[in-house]
Order: sequence, then C-alpha cells, then structure tokens
Amino acid sequence: MHYQDAPEQTAASSVAAGIVNPITGRRFVKSWRIDELLPEARALYGELASLLGVKLWHDLPLVRTLFNRGDENDWLARSADAGYATYLDDHPPLGRIPDITQPAFAYAGVRHSARVDVSLLVSTFRDLIAAENRLIARAVDYARLPQDYDRIIFCEGWRSRFNPYFAFLPSGGNKGEVLYVTTEQATLDRLFKHRVFLVPQAEHEYWVGATSQNNFTDDTPTPTARQYLTDRLREVLTVPFTVTDHRSAIRPTVRDRRMVIGRHPDQPRLYIFNGLGTKGASLAPLGSRWLLDLLEHGQDPPPEVDVRRWSAGAG
Repeated sequence: MHYQDAPEQTAASSVAAGIVNPITGRRFVKSWRIDELLPEARALYGELASLLGVKLWHDLPLVRTLFNRGDENDWLARSADAGYATYLDDHPPLGRIPDITQPAFAYAGVRHSARVDVSLLVSTFRDLIAAENRLIARAVDYARLPQDYDRIIFCEGWRSRFNPYFAFLPSGGNKGEVLYVTTEQATLDRLFKHRVFLVPQAEHEYWVGATSQNNFTDDTPTPTARQYLTDRLREVLTVPFTVTDHRSAIRPTVRDRRMVIGRHPDQPRLYIFNGLGTKGASLAPLGSRWLLDLLEHGQDPPPEVDVRRWSAGAG
C-alpha cells in the first residue's frame, strides 16, 4: 500500500488534542456508539504504539464544571440512568484543579476518557512509510489518478469538498483554533473542561481550545480567536500563563454529522473515509474497522455512515 499526502497542507490531525470523551454536550449525552468505540480505540492505538515504539494512548479522567443548579440537576438525572453509570462520577477527585483554577458551582467527572497523541501518531507513522519508500509527498491530481492500483481510498479531511468524484457529498468544514500555554505551576493530571478545554501535554504545558467557526476564508490563525481563547483562559486560571503557540485547522464535517465510509457508486476502484469532525480520535479506529471489512470482505458499513446515503445524486 502506498500513501500520498501534501506536506504543505495543514491537517486537523496536526492541531487536534485527541480527546476521547464519552459524555458530550450541554445535555450530558453519551457519544455516538461509545460502547463500541472505546474498546476498538484502545486496541488499535495499542497496536500502533507497539508498531511505532511510542506511547499514544493516555488514560486521563475528565472533570467538567457545572455552572448552576440546572446543570447539576441535569447531571444527576443522567447519573440515575443505568446506561450511564459506567461513565459518570458525581464526586470526582479534583487533583490539582483547585490549585490553579477559579472555583466552580459544582464539578462532575467522566470516566474512561483519554487523550490520544494524534500529532505524534501522524509524524511517526509518516516517518515509517517514508523510510519504506511508500509515501508520495505531493497533492493528488484528480485528472491523473494512477491506473495501476486496485483501490484508491480518499481520506482528505475538509478538502474532500474539492474532490470531483465525491462532489455529491454534503461535505463542509469547521475551523478550529487552539492555544498552547505554559504555567510555572505543576501540570494537571486530568482533563478539565471549564469554558474551554485544558488538556495537559508536556510538563507545565497545556492545549487550550477550541473555537468553532463554520464560515471562514482560510485556515490561518486569527487575532480574534486568539483573544477569545485568552480571555476565556483568564476566566478559568488563577495563575499566570504564557501563550507559546497559536494554531488553527479545519475539521471535516458532513451535513448529518456522521462520518462517510464506502465505495463510489459508479467507480468501484474509488473509496472514501472522511467526515470525522471533532471526534476523530475516538471515531477513526471503529471507522477504519468498518472500512477494512468492506475492502476485504465486502461487508457494508452501517447505514448511518455508508456513503450510499448520499449517492442518489452521484453521476
């Protein structure tokens, strides 16, 4: 298998924090298919870590703030649901959170959360396939696709919207911007969500984000987003911090907020795996399993992710 990639193009994976969060949103709902996603993710990232000789999966409990009595009541109602018992912690240990952040109305904990070092995964895997002479470092020319391949799989992120073969897909993009900051105080030993996500990285360093913007003209960082994130962080932290980096990228989205997997309806050599949005770290392992089942065994992916749900207008 050969891979083609344009190194000058910024990918969302290079900016992503790799958060695996089983409970999302203001209504505290389980992430889609999380009971299937988690074991698949642990297994695949473990295999990749062994192959590449790096640590990719970091188990980190998540603590999120509840802003008022309404939030607390909603959380407790979820806690009473037996289907959520595995993931919710009404009295989570806070670790060092009170030492560096403003006190909150209440705190809630999410179990089985984690951070995947996506950037390290991409860079080390890229180095491996380059060393094996299996990487073609240039952009795809759609008018000159190679004819000596049995199958071509497009995994283009938000740039899938420019792919003429899959123009029938309702592909979009969502721009996200993040900050990297350092503090002199000890690093948190858990994920923390309070207005923004604080994700511990190296010693004294955090990933802070992320913004969400559906209307954008490019993928470059903006002063407006930097100011927004800095202001939110000042509302959270009680200790000084230094911004060391500001990055941005565009997440691939699909109208119905489900990833897209499958074979082109008219050109059986062409496949697509795309639209992972904001949850790529957790979705990619199970999605890749479905893709492999299709490629090797002809087994169709679940209807809610199958490309055929959009292919009526293909030609």
